[in-house]
Amino acid sequence: MPNLRSIETFVKALEGGSIASAARQLGISPAAASQNIARLERELGTRLITRTTRSMALTEAGERYLARVGPVLQELEKAQSDLSQLHGELQGRLRIACMAAFGRHVLAPLLPVFAAQHPRLELELLVVDRQVDVLKEDVDISVRYRDVLEPGMAVRQLAAVPRVLCASPAYLQAHGRPRTAQDLLDHACLLYRREADGRFMRWPFSRDGKRVDPQLRVTAIASDVDALTEMAVAGGGIVWIGSFIAHRYMREGLLQPLTLGPARKGQLHFEDTTLDFFACFRDRQYVPTKVRALVDYLVETLPQQPMLRWNVPA
Repeated sequence: MPNLRSIETFVKALEGGSIASAARQLGISPAAASQNIARLERELGTRLITRTTRSMALTEAGERYLARVGPVLQELEKAQSDLSQLHGELQGRLRIACMAAFGRHVLAPLLPVFAAQHPRLELELLVVDRQVDVLKEDVDISVRYRDVLEPGMAVRQLAAVPRVLCASPAYLQAHGRPRTAQDLLDHACLLYRREADGRFMRWPFSRDGKRVDPQLRVTAIASDVDALTEMAVAGGGIVWIGSFIAHRYMREGLLQPLTLGPARKGQLHFEDTTLDFFACFRDRQYVPTKVRALVDYLVETLPQQPMLRWNVPA
């Protein structure tokens, strides 16, 4: 009978789309992963995968074999996870992908406490703003905000973060402080472009309850929100960012929050909105114990973070 490691390598290669992906998931070299699959094919007496330098595809025999062994391997992984919970210890690697700014400012400072509680876990944080393929990149859990969620994803909300309009004291001294949403149109505006899809993060203007997009005087665009914030600190204009980024700059006096007056009928209104973050899972039917433990920890811990509860002064 073929050994389990060879079967696992075969399944992981198909899940991740390459032998290199299987090797990363299993912590072995690509050469060793390739040898495992070759050994499996020899023991079964048939070719399971056709490989070229650029792609790989299942043979008919490979499709049948994967259909049988794939669910079995999943059940074995679930059993191992459940046993680790029974013994009170979480172990193995836990790979987390997170939107860059939230990962840097919020998630990274919280992970050491979780790691200390579970010393046999190996945490890996992938901090990126691009769309992550959770299967090919072997990601256990991804943290995303609402605008970039994919249809049908299994998710759990982690935090609803206030967003703040702000500018540097030097900019406000030179150009004045906007008092209404209409005033924003006469100011230098700094916009964030999402790396995931190339779209701008729209500012939440409305008129009489209907969403509108007035022409802004855009002076700079960035695909990294920290870079955009540094532009604002340097006097480049007004920026609209999450409180978890603005918090430190406001505390140090480098940025000042802007409070806009109410809009009358027919006038522009700038709505108060939150940046909603979610934990996204690979499998709707089964969430590994180590993933549930991390999400429970974040759900309990995040509301206690001052940077996520920023109140803009009136």
